[in-house]
Amino acid sequence: MNIALIAHDNKKIGIINFAKKHQHILANGHNLYATGTTGLKIMEATGLVIERFLSGPLGGDQQIGGKIAQGEMDLVIFLRDPLTSQPHEPDVTALIRICDVHEVPIATNIGTAEILIKYIK
Repeated sequence: MNIALIAHDNKKIGIINFAKKHQHILANGHNLYATGTTGLKIMEATGLVIERFLSGPLGGDQQIGGKIAQGEMDLVIFLRDPLTSQPHEPDVTALIRICDVHEVPIATNIGTAEILIKYIK
């Protein structure tokens, strides 16, 4: 399964903690992808192997969107900050739209991510 991990700045600790908690699942034969900074932080904290794209402000989220459009992504976890996201951060709306077009599940908060991770056990 190909899984994308993305997080706004204020949610990076949340996605790192999520990856630590579910490291045994994520490391079990899945291909992990992430935007640059998020991927680096997760790798440093967990040792998971992650293919990193550009950081969000440089278009990493759009690279992930391209993988979705090509049918090469099975799950997206994009922890967004609905209250204080910054203009330089990835646009969750575009990823939600492309996920909906291609029927790829996307979690935008920890609650949904927890439910979806149980699906791939």
